[in-house]
Amino acid sequence: MFDFEEALRLIGEQTVLCIGDVMLDDFVYGEVTRISPEAPTPVLKVSHNSIEIGGAGNVARNIAALGAHCILIGLIGDDEAGRVLRNALAELGAITPDLVVDKTRQTTRKARYVSAHHSTHLLRADWETAGPASEQSEAAIIAHAQAAVAKAGVVVLSDYAKGVLTERVIRAVIDKARALGTPVIVDPKGDDYRVYRGATLITPNAKELAAAVHRPVATAAEIDAAAADLARLVGSDAVLVTRSDEGMSLHVEGQAPIHVPAYPVKVRDVSGAGDTVAAVMAVLLAMKTPYEFAMRAANAAAAVVVGKRGTSTVSLGELRHRLLPAASLAPEDKIVFDWSVLDERLADWRRRGLRIGFTNGCFDLLHRGHIRLLAEARAACDRLVVGLNSDASTTRLKGQGRPINPAEGRAEVLAGLEAVDLVVVFEEDTPLELIKRVRPSVLVKGSDYRPEQVIGREIVEAYGGDVILVGLVPGQSTTGLVQRSAKSAAMPGAPTAAAARSIKPAKS
Repeated sequence: MFDFEEALRLIGEQTVLCIGDVMLDDFVYGEVTRISPEAPTPVLKVSHNSIEIGGAGNVARNIAALGAHCILIGLIGDDEAGRVLRNALAELGAITPDLVVDKTRQTTRKARYVSAHHSTHLLRADWETAGPASEQSEAAIIAHAQAAVAKAGVVVLSDYAKGVLTERVIRAVIDKARALGTPVIVDPKGDDYRVYRGATLITPNAKELAAAVHRPVATAAEIDAAAADLARLVGSDAVLVTRSDEGMSLHVEGQAPIHVPAYPVKVRDVSGAGDTVAAVMAVLLAMKTPYEFAMRAANAAAAVVVGKRGTSTVSLGELRHRLLPAASLAPEDKIVFDWSVLDERLADWRRRGLRIGFTNGCFDLLHRGHIRLLAEARAACDRLVVGLNSDASTTRLKGQGRPINPAEGRAEVLAGLEAVDLVVVFEEDTPLELIKRVRPSVLVKGSDYRPEQVIGREIVEAYGGDVILVGLVPGQSTTGLVQRSAKSAAMPGAPTAAAARSIKPAKS
């Protein structure tokens, strides 16, 4: 049986080469409250905007968010949007950008105007240069790509038909990769997929698949037949068909087709979900993960990003939480790794006039003291946010051997408590940055702290919030439990683990 946990641990050792159309995504959010007197169009009262790296750049962002390294090759113009893209990529340490600058072209930019309350896209405006890259730019892209293939365990071609992946570029990259035995994944565009011949995996959506092979794809059987036709047309090992809210379908040569349903999730924005699928498939196939398991991971990752606004990424923690069987035991919506999701929950609670409370800790072995703290914290507010130290920060605070339980397990236990409304995992040693983000009306800690020792006290009190210290339960601490357990195990005559397993209950 394939070991997902082991595969996830190895992601940080992978390098992916991504080549394609990078672009700037600008999401402009606001509310529509009236119709323009000048024309029958809605007026968007803008509240804020969010600028993200899109297209092939979003594939690279997802690869980096998972913990792998990405070499990104693309094309930008000598303009402000190009400089913004380059600077944004430079800030992401896990991405090595190798961008060709073409002074004759615009950097591709998409602006989406969104009604924030309903998550409805009202309008999209595009800035782009039509047509393929110039011969000079094409030659530069090929040179960069062929030099980088040998450094990567897999190649992704992210085709948005903006001019980077010309037939000459595609051919040069696939031929070089095949010569080195490196798999190539294609997120395709257009309706003539013969240009991708020799690719290892093609990932069209259902509409793209129908256009490519001129077949209906309304049923699972029709998708199976169409995917088999596409595999023969391209000469690929596999075809992964994304089917929106119907899930995914996988065709692998010589194997029975596999269909997996989509996760039940509140969809906020589907922008960039295909990029996430390509990124997850790439990282896992770099480790020679079987196609079926890679697809199931990609399906889980897609469920995470469509639940976020804008062009989003999935972290390794979020993927593990969705993917591993134990994760299903916790209320799914209570656990947050991505702080942009936290912002949405907080904004919703504030719109409803709810009083937000905050407490934090490692919560390694949950005991009576924790339960009292959480119950009293919840009694002081309408919604309680619990900051949870990540595994790395717990080790730094508590020492080697801690935590006993990983962050995913600790989060699931907390999320199962009625008193807890949201669990947010943070990487820092203190929750200060998280407290600044939450801006709670009530900050709660145990009475083993003095008020001046409570992290974030000055911030909360400065805007009129309260700091509450909850009395401790005598004799209850995780450190004490661990020490007593270790002492008991070391006592003479204590059964070994093997002996304990061999003890059978007496018959009554």
